[in-house]
Amino acid sequence: MTRQTRKRDHWGSRLGVVLAVAGSAVGLGNFIRFPGQVVLNGGGAFMIPYLISLLLVGIPLAASEWALGRFGGRNGARSQMGVFYLASGRKRCWGIVGGLMTIIPFAISMYYVFIEAWCVLYALQYLGGMFEPIGLGFSFFNDVDPGLRFDAPEEYMQFFNRMIGKYADGSLFRLSSSPLLLATVFCALGNMLLISRGIAGGIEKVCKFAAPLVLACSLLVIVRVVTLGNPTGIEGRGFLDGLGFMWNPTRDAFSSRGIVIGQTTLWESLKNPDVWLAATAQIFFTLSLCWCCITTYASYLRKRDDVALSSLSSTSINEFCEVVLGGLMTIPPVVMFLGQNAGVNFHSTYALGFSAMANVFGQTQCGQFVGLAFYLLLFTAAITTSVSLLQPTVALFQEVFQRSKESSAFIVGCANLVGTFFVCWFTKDLVALEICDFWISGVVMFVFAILQIFLVAFVWGVPAFRSELECGAQTRALNLVPKLVKYVSFPYMTIIIVFWFIKNVEKGYYEYQGNVVARYALAFFTVVAAALLLLSIIATAKWKRESKEATEGDATESNS
Repeated sequence: MTRQTRKRDHWGSRLGVVLAVAGSAVGLGNFIRFPGQVVLNGGGAFMIPYLISLLLVGIPLAASEWALGRFGGRNGARSQMGVFYLASGRKRCWGIVGGLMTIIPFAISMYYVFIEAWCVLYALQYLGGMFEPIGLGFSFFNDVDPGLRFDAPEEYMQFFNRMIGKYADGSLFRLSSSPLLLATVFCALGNMLLISRGIAGGIEKVCKFAAPLVLACSLLVIVRVVTLGNPTGIEGRGFLDGLGFMWNPTRDAFSSRGIVIGQTTLWESLKNPDVWLAATAQIFFTLSLCWCCITTYASYLRKRDDVALSSLSSTSINEFCEVVLGGLMTIPPVVMFLGQNAGVNFHSTYALGFSAMANVFGQTQCGQFVGLAFYLLLFTAAITTSVSLLQPTVALFQEVFQRSKESSAFIVGCANLVGTFFVCWFTKDLVALEICDFWISGVVMFVFAILQIFLVAFVWGVPAFRSELECGAQTRALNLVPKLVKYVSFPYMTIIIVFWFIKNVEKGYYEYQGNVVARYALAFFTVVAAALLLLSIIATAKWKRESKEATEGDATESNS
């Protein structure tokens, strides 16, 4: 980095950065993905590896990203590429790794904003249903009455599939059949506008506004869930039965037809590597680890800001929203209305959030109002995450080309919108979305996770990590984290990654082999990776040259 750097954004307050990082983590992963993982992976049997992964990987890795980010920002870096370059002792290979890592949030944003648009349409549809009793109801779909009320449970799934274009590629571009494409463009442009306003003027303000709204909507939905009693009158369908499903590690085993065929013990669940892989992946997804977001946000901290306390605070807020709010408002009502074999009928977390929950609201008094609160909550939580997903790429663009945040946000946003249109076109069976999710949130993220842990533990080193963590710290709660990263998190993640590859990569390869959408996705991501690689090479070469010139200049001044 140059010795003279331009004046950069800083957070307006410590609360602002904590809420922003928590906001980037608190999103659809908390209120849809987590409950879906619990239901699909056996309730309480999932919670044990989940909590272990949180302690051994989640908290330590989050603290390391906070420390890395502030270290890089203090020395003039604002992007993942610059932070890795400086932490490695100015090694170009690590700068390139950091630059390539930016593909993770960029690619996730492509389909995340698409799902964010689902929340918008569901919330507006419920809003139309609320006004129906006074003759002002409205609907965004020609064949659907205001609100979302259907006679049979399967109709909710059919509506969801039609809305997202699951039956045919390109169907969303026929605007007469679904307004989802327009909603997606609206969300993408909104994110672009917020990012262009900068750290304090855009991201911090929206997170401060979103936090109380998310809490208020969550409490409203939870109060309604708790007061449902036993809505179906069927034994074992009360609120406590639904809550017990989340924490009881021993459960009934069901056939594909929903018939009880025995019981699954805790040990049988714990020896299943899929449960551990799902739990670890959920921790990475929910805390936004290796998404470059925490590192980028932390780079805007001041030298004496407490990264240890900020890390604990943002992680605690996220886990409260996920386990307490997300788990309480979603899992009990699904079990109460659909039974403990609900996971048999839903093969994705999206179905749980947009079909099962809509089914619940359709059978509940004040369901239109509670449904509006639930999907407004999802949209608000989603936008705080989607805004943060593009910030690392914008920071990289600014750092390489020294452009304004407005122009950088516009260029990156337009490039990302091209990827979003790709996801919106290939919607049949959600193949494009699932390919992006599998290869980027899965394979690529796990590879970069182990590289980042290696950088922190063995290249940057435990002493430097501890020194950065303790600088300005008002708490010693994370003193053991540097050693934990090296001696526990690194081997734990190595084992998890090995199992992940054994269980998933070959399956994913054969599943998508010969798929034309997979070829297009590979071509698109290759172009993006090549662009990031070129940016990283240019930037690191420039920084290397400037560092050498600065050293020679200092030596000349000393000799004279």
